[in-house]
Order: sequence, then structure tokens, then C-alpha cells
Amino acid sequence: MSYSVGQVAGFTGVTVRTLHHYDRAGLLSPGERTPAGYRQYGEADLARLQQILFYRELGFSLDEIAAILADPQAGALEQLRERHRRLNEQILRLQRLVEVAERAMEVQRTGVRLSPEERFEVFGDVAFDLSYATDAHLKWGRSDGHRQAMARAAAHTKEDWRQLMAEAAGWRGRLLAAFDEGADADGERARELAEEHRQHIGRWFTPCPHEMHCRIADDYVEDARAFALVVPPAEQRPGLAAYVRQAVHANAGAAGRQR
Repeated sequence: MSYSVGQVAGFTGVTVRTLHHYDRAGLLSPGERTPAGYRQYGEADLARLQQILFYRELGFSLDEIAAILADPQAGALEQLRERHRRLNEQILRLQRLVEVAERAMEVQRTGVRLSPEERFEVFGDVAFDLSYATDAHLKWGRSDGHRQAMARAAAHTKEDWRQLMAEAAGWRGRLLAAFDEGADADGERARELAEEHRQHIGRWFTPCPHEMHCRIADDYVEDARAFALVVPPAEQRPGLAAYVRQAVHANAGAAGRQR
């Protein structure tokens, strides 16, 4: 049984124009012609077309397909291995593009509505790891405190952020001095710094009870991305995150004893 070019186009989804092109290229010349010269495709032609479409789906060029079909045993396996390697490379590239798209969405979750230039001007070395923004959203997103913090952050002006970051930088300098000078993490100086940090969160983002503050400080030790929001990596010291956590817990304990 044979089929016209229109019939083949109809049940394969390949356009008539493409079939004509395959014929002119010598890739798929129908085995029969009608007395009027019209193309007629037999079963062998359709089987060859299936092979062509298979290799086209894998991204092979027509010249590559022609070489494979001319001698299937000669280089088909090596060609497929090479195509497999290239497809894996494309998958990795697409995964990176997905990550870029996800990061673009995550920007919206940081709550910081500033241009890239303004971010650099205001935040300097304090960098937002945007993957942490998503993880934090998944972890805390249902809490009232997180929602309020994001809403208030979104409402901050550039001047608000500048003032906020100036406060944070001053606190960070006093923290580093206390740590470098060997002040006890559960001593009065460190506890005062912990309380200052808690008040800072409450002033700019959301009320921060001691229990919440302890959870935040725990996160500083468990996730370096969280602590990088407080102390840029270039300024960090070994053990500093644990020092902050101990000071925060000590401050919470002292507050509890005073009740």
C-alpha cells in the first residue's frame, strides 16, 4: 500500500513542504511515483521517515541523519553517545536558567524594593542570598511575624534602609569588638548587644519576643546564609555565630529571671 504526500503529512504531522525538502535533499525519496509524477510513499519509506523524525527530535542535523542512515552500523552508536552528552549539557544549562528564574522570583520575597544600584549603595557587602529568602519563606511563611516583617520591609524607603543599615553596621562593630576582646558570651556586654539586636528587629521589621529571637539566633549557627545577613563573610570570625547565639539565649534567660 502506498500513500500520497498529503496523506503522509496528515498522519505524521510533517508538512508537505518538509517532505518535499527531504526528497530534494536525498534524505527521503519516495519509492514510487504515479503516472502523473506525484510522490507515493510505501511502508519502507514510512519506516525511514520514522527514523528521520527520531533523530530530528534528538537534535541531529539533516546531514548527520543522512550519514547515519547511509550506514547505520558505522557510526550511529557514537553519534548517539555524542548527542547524549550534548543533551546533558543542555539540561544543565536549562537547569541554570531555571535557577536564574527562581532567583528573580525570590527577589520579590526579600521584601526589598530597591533597584540593583540602590541595593549596592545601601547594603554594600551585606548580600542577600536569594535562595535563603525562599527557604525562609517556606520555613516561616505562615507565621504572623514573618508576614509582618515582609510587609514592613516592602514599605521601607531607600532612606529607611540607609538608616537601618547604619544602625546595623554600628551594632556589628560593637559586636566584633566585644568578640575580639574576649567578652563573655553570657556576660553583661554581650547580653546588651543581644538585646540591642532584638530591639532593632522589632523597630524595623516585627515585634521580636525572646523566644523568636532565640530561634533566629539558632538559625545563624545552622545556616551560614542567615548569619551573612547580619555579618558579611569578610567580617566573620570562627565561632562568631555561636557567640551571638549564646548571647541571645543568655539575654532571654536573664529576661525570664527578671519577670
